[in-house]
Parts: sequence; C-alpha cells; structure tokens
Amino acid sequence: MNLPSRPSGPFSSWEIGLALRYLRAKRKEGGVALIAIISFIGILLAVMALIVVLSIMSGFRNELLGRMLSFNGHMYVQGSVLTSLDRDEALKRIAAVPGVVSVAPLNEAQSLVRVGSYTTGAVVRGVRPEDLADTKFVFDSLTPAERDSFGKGAYGGDRILMGATLANSMGVRVGDPITLFSPTGADSAFGNLGGLEKTYYIGGLFRSGAADYDRAFMFMPLEQQQLFFGKEGVWEVIEIKVANADKVGDMTAAVRDAAGPGAIVTDWRERQAAFYGALKVERVAMSIILGMVVAIAALNIISGIVMLVKNKTKDIAILRTIGASPSSILRVFFMAGSMIGIAGTIAGLILGLLFCLNIGAIQHALEWVFQTKLFNSDVYMLDAIPAEVDPVDVIWITVWATFMSCIASLIPSWVATRIDPIEALRYE
Repeated sequence: MNLPSRPSGPFSSWEIGLALRYLRAKRKEGGVALIAIISFIGILLAVMALIVVLSIMSGFRNELLGRMLSFNGHMYVQGSVLTSLDRDEALKRIAAVPGVVSVAPLNEAQSLVRVGSYTTGAVVRGVRPEDLADTKFVFDSLTPAERDSFGKGAYGGDRILMGATLANSMGVRVGDPITLFSPTGADSAFGNLGGLEKTYYIGGLFRSGAADYDRAFMFMPLEQQQLFFGKEGVWEVIEIKVANADKVGDMTAAVRDAAGPGAIVTDWRERQAAFYGALKVERVAMSIILGMVVAIAALNIISGIVMLVKNKTKDIAILRTIGASPSSILRVFFMAGSMIGIAGTIAGLILGLLFCLNIGAIQHALEWVFQTKLFNSDVYMLDAIPAEVDPVDVIWITVWATFMSCIASLIPSWVATRIDPIEALRYE
C-alpha cells in the first residue's frame, strides 16, 4: 500500500541544495558566481571597515577620557560638608562607598607665573602629597626624586610641579626658580595682604598625557597652596575617583548619603558636558554613515539575484509545473541572496576583529615597509593606534548587515514568484 507523499516543509533540504547549486553555477550555466563573489567582497569590506573604525574611535575615546579623568576625577562633592567639623570623617565615609577608588580634598586658583621677563598665567592645583599618586599619568611621569621632594618642608615646602609643555615654553628646568603671584594674598595679623609674590622652585616636570593640561597646570602641596592664596584650612572641593567612570550616575545617591547633609554631588559628565556630548554625537554620526555603507554593499545582492532569476526563468517555470509552490521559489532565491550576505558578514567580522586585535603589529609593519611614522608617539603619547572592540558594536553590526542582506534578497525573490510558468515555457 502506497502512502500519499507529503509536501516538504519550509527551508527543506531540496530548497537549500538548489540555492547552493545556483550560487555555484558558472555564467554559461546561467549562474551568477562572479556577481555573488563581488557582492560577498563588498559586504565583507563594509563590515570590516565598520568594526575597525568604531573600534579605533572607542579606543581613542577611552584613552582620551582616561587621561582627562585621571587628571580631573570622576565625581565631586561641594557644599556645607567642606566647612563642617566632621569633614575628615565624611572623607572616610565616602572612601568606604563600594566602587570608590580614591578620595582627596582639592583646591585650585589662578596665578601669574614669571620667569625673568616672561610672564604667563597658570592654574595652581593644591593637593596633599599622599594624594598625588591618584593622578596616575602625572605621578608615573615623575622620577622617584621628584616624587619624594614634593611636600617636603615647612607648610609643604617651596617645591612645585610644573607641566612639561608650560616649562618648555618658559625655558625652565627642574631646580630653576619661578615667581608666582597670588591675587588674593595671604592672611596675617594685619588682615589680608592683598597681592602676594613668592619664589618657588621647580621640583619636577609632569606629563599628564594631554598637552592642554601640561600647558596650563602646576601642582602645589595643599597646605602651601592654602597659605599662599589666603585660604588657610579651606577645602574647595572633594575629588572622587571610582572604578568605573561610566557608572558614576549609579553612585551619586550613595556618595551623597556618605557625605552627609548639605553635600552637593556632581560628576564628570556635567563638568565636561560639551566634550562628552560631542563624543556621543560623533560616534552616532559615524555609526549611521558607515551603516549606510553596509546597506549599499548589501544592495549589490539585488542585482545578482535579479540576474539569477532572469537566467533561471525556465527552471522556475518547470519547478512550478511539477508542484513547487510560489513560497518555495521565494525561499530558494531568498536563501541564495542571504547566504551571500551572511557569509560576507561573518568573514568581515573575523577579519575586522583580527585587524583590531593586531593593529599595533600591522601599524609597525607598515611603518617598516614605508619607512615613515604613521602614528607619532611624541605627539599622541601612544605607541600604537588604540583599538577597543565593543561587544555591543559587534552585535549591532552583525544584526544590521544580516538584516540588510535579507531585505536585499527578499525583493528579487518575490519577483521570481510572479513569473507565469505558461508564459515562460511558451517559446521553449
């Protein structure tokens, strides 16, 4: 007894096999192998470029923000807590908040700096000597002798740290004397002295990794800074650094509670709002532009599948006459196109990730071949182009490229289902 045959389900083995056969067929056999290869390469290069560019942008963003935040801190506490009697206890409570790495009082003041006949302005930052190590790039750029000399002497001593760029512009070196001018002056038994000049000695030249800071800042022991600028015993702000700078918003309430009543807590996103917003806009704009490149590359699939449908009109008619449904025809050509896109996406992801993971070696190899510096470490203070792969970027690139490949495959595949088998076979 013969059982009635049941139709095969969607994406059955014969549909997949036919789609693969059409992709492998040569031009003389009615195939589009060359166009398929071109479409594959186009998607591969577009996906690879998108991953590489976004990874390099992420690397530069994280490197730049890391240096800025190392110099400036992640969170700040101001308000009545700075003048309260238990501010030292508040400092300890803030330091005990989970995720907080360091807490330090900080003062800043504008000053004129004079060496001989040369005069310029600078920001004098007062920090406790034991807190200097929290400013990583500054601390690491100093020699052991320069670190040890900072804060030694009565009221913090007369040794200060100057940015290397500022020192070079003034023509001074370690050990040279410089004159600072305080517009507020120091307090005395006769009241505030008004403008005050004092000679200090350069105890070290620091490099923060950002030329703008090296050009504008000097470090002075906090106690000496308070005396020189007439702010004895005053803290202007408590600077906080946390383990994850991107999560400062989640820590605001905990830090405010630890600081006590009257504390005003802000973070780097508010203080650097313009810069932070520019980075976000730039990243979104670049993602959209390069995403369009991927879409354009995927549209190459349309021309390939259109030609394939045209070349296989007779095959489509025969399949329809022996019982193949329009949906089966659509799935055959849809799979043929989407396979090109998915294969190109996977290959682009692999090559893009390999490029990012080995970008330093690739850069140095190209520099050796062309005998030129592609990325000057003296300017950028980096040995190689930074690249950090974000898993979120990889996921959305994969989804976007696959989606566009499927959309590009669907349009000509739907056209194939509209072919009338009678008309197609009339003149055969």
